[in-house]
Amino acid sequence: MPVADVRLNPVASPSAGRPLPLAHGASPAVAAAPASWWARHQRRLAPWLFLSPALLLFLAYVIAPIVESIGLSLYDWDGLGQPAWVGLGNYRELMEDPDFHTALKNNLIWLFGFLLAIPAGLGLALLLNQTVFGIRAVKSLFFFPFVISQVVIGLVFTWFYNPALGIVDKVFGLFGRPDLAVLADEQWVTWAIVAAGLYPQIAYCMILYLTGLNNVRPDLIEAARLEGARGWTMLWRIVLPQLRPATFIAVVVTVVGSLRSFDMVSIMTAGGPYGSSRVLAYYMYEQALSEYGYRMGYGTAIATVLFAIMLVYIVFVLWRIRQQEKDLH
Repeated sequence: MPVADVRLNPVASPSAGRPLPLAHGASPAVAAAPASWWARHQRRLAPWLFLSPALLLFLAYVIAPIVESIGLSLYDWDGLGQPAWVGLGNYRELMEDPDFHTALKNNLIWLFGFLLAIPAGLGLALLLNQTVFGIRAVKSLFFFPFVISQVVIGLVFTWFYNPALGIVDKVFGLFGRPDLAVLADEQWVTWAIVAAGLYPQIAYCMILYLTGLNNVRPDLIEAARLEGARGWTMLWRIVLPQLRPATFIAVVVTVVGSLRSFDMVSIMTAGGPYGSSRVLAYYMYEQALSEYGYRMGYGTAIATVLFAIMLVYIVFVLWRIRQQEKDLH
């Protein structure tokens, strides 16, 4: 019998490890089907699918309330009745409102006063970055203010500032100014509340810098010592550049904390005396939700101004992060 003419299939046999024969006249194997749409885009879509639950919650609970608040600031509304359109009337009233100007000025005082927490926290971190017996207990004592409630700290400092029994009055008495009611003095009240707010903020910055000091490269320290670097030269040229990430986080948290200050003012003075210690967040609460008026539209206008200030800073922070990432690459 004549031997049938066979051709080799280019697809290898998985069992025999060699090409399978095709009978004479049979058509070759059909080419593989093109990849599906999901297979072609899976790598690009997978991160967004993982992020989508968080993005939906962010849109529902952050972006949507912001948009709604901005829209509400264009109305005159008491929270119950029918809103009345006033356009930019609330913002024009803000520009002529002396209480708003006082609150804005106090927020600036909070901002510059709160920034003192950064060098103070760095100083404490350098002081406590030692390897001596009992240093962990000392670190815990310095960190203790940060874990205490702001309400508790406000009450404690209110007792400190008491002109009859407080320790601050005793200190002022040594300088010839006894019976100084700090929280009742329009000139001193905001600075006194900022000092109370610095107490936990310094502890937070200290922890950030202690964490950063643990990551400082010892080989660079030793090399700098061999080169004769000591004191301020070592700190400024060797240590601080390696603490840049900790400094960046400390500045961001401190600035945001100063702009959203509310609880200390509410506990210690309730905006007094005569509104001299108001900040934007507390003035917003007074106008929108307190017994002063239930002016929801005017209150949300104040909130929008505060949000705009924070937005400028947040955009700057994001730009700095992007620049640092570019420098790393």
